[in-house]
Amino acid sequence: MTVHFIGAGPGAPDLITVRGLNLIRRAPVLLYAGSLVPEAVIAEAPRDAEITDTTSLTLDEIIDVIRRAHERGLDVARVHSGDVSIYSAMAEQCRRLQALGIPYEICPGVPSFAAAAARLGLELTLPEVSQSVVLTRTAVRSTRMPATEDLETFARSRAVMAIHLSVGNLDAVVAKLVPHYGADCPVAVVFRATWPDELILRGTLETIRTQVQEAGLVRTALILVGQALAPEGFAESHLYDPNRCRCESGPPPARNPT
Repeated sequence: MTVHFIGAGPGAPDLITVRGLNLIRRAPVLLYAGSLVPEAVIAEAPRDAEITDTTSLTLDEIIDVIRRAHERGLDVARVHSGDVSIYSAMAEQCRRLQALGIPYEICPGVPSFAAAAARLGLELTLPEVSQSVVLTRTAVRSTRMPATEDLETFARSRAVMAIHLSVGNLDAVVAKLVPHYGADCPVAVVFRATWPDELILRGTLETIRTQVQEAGLVRTALILVGQALAPEGFAESHLYDPNRCRCESGPPPARNPT
């Protein structure tokens, strides 16, 4: 028996991995976050599978469902949205399973920031513009942030930032970023990337609050900030430079001057 933590991807049912979909199709027991995982993905479970929407369950109740499946020797598909490596609350479930001696494996998924970048038609790491992407959030109703992980600290690098779970805290986000990025820094707010009701807003730190307010967005949106969102005149990568050595190993052989 194994518990499979599965990242279902950002929303579009066909963005789940082949491995994740196959695990769901074989799972006799399935738990999923009802408001975040598409029904089309859950519909791939066996017809007689025991399916539980965890939206209203506590951690103890979720683990109890898994424990009962373990006692019967039944595999479990624990389906989360996006990728389970960030903001999934998977770690606390894994800790409980370790204490109970219940084996688990992890199947990654397409994260929301990657889906948002794709929908925007962007590469987030541009030569000589930005080579780093900061994945972070702010504390609104969720657990507090570590003392050393504040927006101002990250903003000093002027790297691209993907700010999760914070569209309801947009006033504070803008106030903390403007001194470092400038009011004219490009911003995108992507609501439910790849879902049928997806909404994309593009503006600047100066204009984005009005756009979000007019759209009525209060949750389930990702904020992307940085100069890579409006690329102009960026350098070309050395990857395809004709002067780059493409030898399999070691330096190129010396040329005979004659």
